[in-house]
Amino acid sequence: MHFTITHQSNGARAGILQTAHGIIETPAFVPVGTRASVKSLSNQQLHELGVQVFFVNTYHIMQRPGVAVIKRFKGLHGFMHWDHPLMTDSGGYQAFSLGLGMEHGVGKMSNMFPGEHTGPAPRKMPPLAKIDDSGITFKSHLDGKRITLTPKHSIRIQEALGADIIMAFDECTSPLSDYHYVQQAVARTHRWAEICKKAHRKKSQALFGIIQGSDFRDLRQESADIISSLDFPGNAIGGSMGRKKEDMHRILEWVVPRLDAEKPRHLLGIGYVDDVFAAVQRGIDTFDCVAPTRHARSGLLFISPKAGGRRENKWRIQIDNTKYKTDTLPIDPYCGCTVCRSYSRAYLNHLFNMKELAFYQLATYHNVHFFMRLMEQMRESIHADAFAKLRRSWLR
Repeated sequence: MHFTITHQSNGARAGILQTAHGIIETPAFVPVGTRASVKSLSNQQLHELGVQVFFVNTYHIMQRPGVAVIKRFKGLHGFMHWDHPLMTDSGGYQAFSLGLGMEHGVGKMSNMFPGEHTGPAPRKMPPLAKIDDSGITFKSHLDGKRITLTPKHSIRIQEALGADIIMAFDECTSPLSDYHYVQQAVARTHRWAEICKKAHRKKSQALFGIIQGSDFRDLRQESADIISSLDFPGNAIGGSMGRKKEDMHRILEWVVPRLDAEKPRHLLGIGYVDDVFAAVQRGIDTFDCVAPTRHARSGLLFISPKAGGRRENKWRIQIDNTKYKTDTLPIDPYCGCTVCRSYSRAYLNHLFNMKELAFYQLATYHNVHFFMRLMEQMRESIHADAFAKLRRSWLR
């Protein structure tokens, strides 16, 4: 892997990330294809949309179809017939989502920032994951079988999956975890990072270290320094981003200046419009999020400021709203995607309410297009020294 910064403007930076399966122009949004598929879309559609890379989940793939199946195809690229860059996570995130996330009733898409939560009380459930210094033990969400994942095991699986960028095994904590617990998790993450680096043998893959520490400044900065000292080819920032979005901004401001400026920086699990602008403004190069695809399936469709998108509605409309039943406009009159050129809000309202399968493909196509074009605008604005102006036009 090779990374080149091509231009910087007001803290934001544009670059070229060269991987074994092609280049990624940054800043880049990375859709999530949890089970080796971006839900509802074919590989051809992803290519049409300009998706440069997407994220596959190690924990889910190791269960179904299983690593042995992927090996028969010489990795995910052959299995999926996808000849472009891929990323995989380590499985460490599931320590949170199936552990403290369930116990505390928080997740990346649900009550992510507890200090901003205004809805019903979060649903809490018994955890399906337990952590100790050796690794993570899961009770499979599929059949209840016991699964143990260690740093070495995670690296071996990710090497077999063959993604271009892989993640070190880490412990992702909850925004409700206290200082003492986070301190232990950070120390564990650092030990695991060293084990991962020693275990990693496949040089065509870039192994990223992950910085943890929740919203505790000293732990975040300690983690940034230690992970940087291990000299990974790239770094990721993960874990809880605090109780409010302002906490996330502070965390990035604590961490990013301590990272090697010549290496790519990935932000794990963040991807709303305002979050993307905040991350890019603070020097993040890539970030992954399920928001475009998951929201599409629940009828939330993204729109630009010209079409009425703003902070208050989170740049989206709820298509099953009665007011769209007879609406002749496209989702976004200023969007050039195939869906907006061909279909009305009224038709999509009908498809969603009838639970027609076509809706999920059309809605996902539009939402992914929305983020691909937003990132294209960001890259162009950085090169033109106009990122601040673009940001104001969206966040006014």
